[in-house]
Amino acid sequence: MRVLLDYGRTGLPVTLPPQTQGPLRLRPPAPLSDVAAAIEQVLAEPRGTPSLAELARGRRDACILICDVTRPVPNNLLLPPLLTTLIEAGIPPERILILIATGLHRPNVGAELEEMLSPDILGSFQGANHPGQVLEEHAYLGESPRGVPIWIDRRYVEADLKISTGLIEPHLMAGFSGGRKVICPGIAALETVKVWHGPRFLEHPRADCGILEGNPVHEENTWIARRAGCDLILNVCLDESRQITWVGAGDMEEAWLEGVRFCQEQSVATLPAPVDVVVTSAAGHPLDATWYQAVKGLVGALPIVKEGGTIILAARLSEGIGSPEFQRLLAENPDLEAFRRRILETDYFVMDQWQLEELAKVRARCRVKVVSEGLSPATLRQCHAEPAASVEVAVAECLADYGPGATLAVIPKGPYVLPRVAGTTNGAAAPPLSG
Repeated sequence: MRVLLDYGRTGLPVTLPPQTQGPLRLRPPAPLSDVAAAIEQVLAEPRGTPSLAELARGRRDACILICDVTRPVPNNLLLPPLLTTLIEAGIPPERILILIATGLHRPNVGAELEEMLSPDILGSFQGANHPGQVLEEHAYLGESPRGVPIWIDRRYVEADLKISTGLIEPHLMAGFSGGRKVICPGIAALETVKVWHGPRFLEHPRADCGILEGNPVHEENTWIARRAGCDLILNVCLDESRQITWVGAGDMEEAWLEGVRFCQEQSVATLPAPVDVVVTSAAGHPLDATWYQAVKGLVGALPIVKEGGTIILAARLSEGIGSPEFQRLLAENPDLEAFRRRILETDYFVMDQWQLEELAKVRARCRVKVVSEGLSPATLRQCHAEPAASVEVAVAECLADYGPGATLAVIPKGPYVLPRVAGTTNGAAAPPLSG
C-alpha cells in the first residue's frame, strides 16, 4: 500500500504492508464553492446573535482574536469581511486590534505574520501577540467553579466589541478546538493555564479527543470564556487540502456546537478492533514543527492501538523539541511514571508539563517510534521515543517483534482524524500508577 503521510509542507510517501487497514481519513463534503459569499452570509445571519453589523454599531473599539501560527486558520479569508463590516459600522481601523491568541506559545513575528496576515492588513491595523507569562497584562475575573483563577488579556477584556475566530478540529484534552478555546487558553495567563491544564483536569478519563460531555477541561474553559465575554465567533472546518468545508458565526457556544457536530461527522473513522501498529503523522506543517505539538499525533492514535503495541509517528520537527521549559521537563524527567507521580503528589510545576503528561499516557500503553529529519536519534530517545530511519524500517521492526501476522492501520492526517474501535466512544485512559 502506497500512502502519503502529512509531513512538513511536502508530505512523506511511504509503502506499507498489504494487510494495513485504512487509510483512516476525513470524510468531508465538497469544499464551499463560494467561500466569500458563505462568510458574508453567516456574518449577516449568525446563529444566536444579531448580525455583526448590528453588534458593531455604536461600539467605540473592537478586539479580534486569531489563532497563532500553530493552527492553519485561513485568516486571509476570514479577516477581510470582518474588518470591512466593522469599519462600515463606524469603528475606525486604528481602534481595531487583531490579537494573536498564542496562549503560552512563543510570539509570532516576521515572515510568520506575513503568512498569517496579508501585507494590507498588517499595514492598516494594529496587531499584537498575547503575552501569556506577563501577569500584569491581564485582568483578573475571579475564579471558575472548579477553582481556576481567571486572568485574561486586559486588551480583550476592556474591548467594547469582542470577536473570536478559529478552527474546529479534534483536540487531545478539550475534545475539540475553536470557540471558547481561543479565549482560554488562547489569551489566558500562565496562572490560569497551569491550573486548568493541571493533573486534576487532565487525568480525568473524559479529558480526551472528541469528548465534550463530562469533560472537565471543556466545561471549565467554556465557563471561563463566558466570564470573559464574546460577542461573536467566526469559525471554520477544513478538509484534507485545508479548504473550507463549513463556516459558522454567532454565539460562542451555539454556533461552535453546530461546527463541532459537522466536524465530528467528518472526522470519526472506525476499525473493528485495536491493532498492533498504527502509522500516523502530526498533520504536517505547522503542527509537526516541534515535538511539543507532535505529541498530539500520538494521543490521537491511542484509541486504536493495542496495549503493548506501537505507534509509528512521522513528524518533521523543523523547530526541534519546543519551548525551553518543555526541554527542561524532558531533561528532568527521564522516567515518565515517576514524572506522573511527581506532578500528582507534589507541588512540582514547569510550564508545558501538560504535554509531557499526555505523552506519559501514550507511553504507559504502547511503544513509540519516530521518523524525523529535525531531531537526532539521541534527542528522540530523550523524548521517550525510539528513532527510526524510515517508516518502512520502523514497520519492519514491528513485524519482527509482533510476527508477520501483525495488524496495522494508517492515519495520514494524524490528529485531524478521530479513530475509534467499533462499540467505543473514546480512547484508552492511561493505567493507574503502580505502588
